[in-house]
Amino acid sequence: MTAGADLQAIRERKPLVHQITNYVVMNETANATLALGALPVMAHAPQEVEEMASVASALVLNIGTLSEHWVAAMVVAGAAANRAGAPIVLDPVGAGATTYRTVTARRLLSELEIAVVRGNAAEIATLAGREAEIRGVEAVGDAAGPELAQAAADALECVVSVTGPVDHVSDGQRVVAVANGHELLGTVSGTGCMSTAITGCFLAVRQASPLEAAVEALVAFGVAGEDAARDARGPGTFHVALYDALYNLDPATLDSRAKLD
Repeated sequence: MTAGADLQAIRERKPLVHQITNYVVMNETANATLALGALPVMAHAPQEVEEMASVASALVLNIGTLSEHWVAAMVVAGAAANRAGAPIVLDPVGAGATTYRTVTARRLLSELEIAVVRGNAAEIATLAGREAEIRGVEAVGDAAGPELAQAAADALECVVSVTGPVDHVSDGQRVVAVANGHELLGTVSGTGCMSTAITGCFLAVRQASPLEAAVEALVAFGVAGEDAARDARGPGTFHVALYDALYNLDPATLDSRAKLD
């Protein structure tokens, strides 16, 4: 794995990662992107997204707080990113919770070339045509295993990153389990969206290898979660420490800390 080398590349190149994301996490994902070493831009106005996506190194689409003009902006930005050769990460927040979210996620998958879909087990299962239980935007029930990631990647024809207590990433043939992380990541709103933003950062410097980029992003975010939890007293101190941990990730030791299967 080359997570350390790719992290160093992010810090040296400072790629622009265009994010059309939701109101709940906009500040968090921008700060996580900056802390890692990339440059975020949170443009979502239809009048400018085509121009912005055309010059970005990656595009992140997050449907957490939907409205019609945001959906239109995502389609326009996605088409521009496809033309420019910039990879797209889709976070189908709450797919399965409402028809609007599910239909929107499927529309983006059908109209755009998506490199990676990053979601929880219920969101991914919904998009893959399987039964799933979701409450609000949170998955309910047993954690998904590698079979879901592989089947979903095959059905959606892109890399699928299913996050949970153990993350699973697949391109339909290979499946990688990532066991890095800490349970406090589940106590702070937006950490899943942060992992999507971090995926965009790694894709920006490894565009030709979306599986590897998605795995490396989860390793980096998981290791940062482990470091942030070390002295945290609860969700509040953990949240603050997470940015510091992303900033202080050591490229020289990151690969050795990866918990992969």
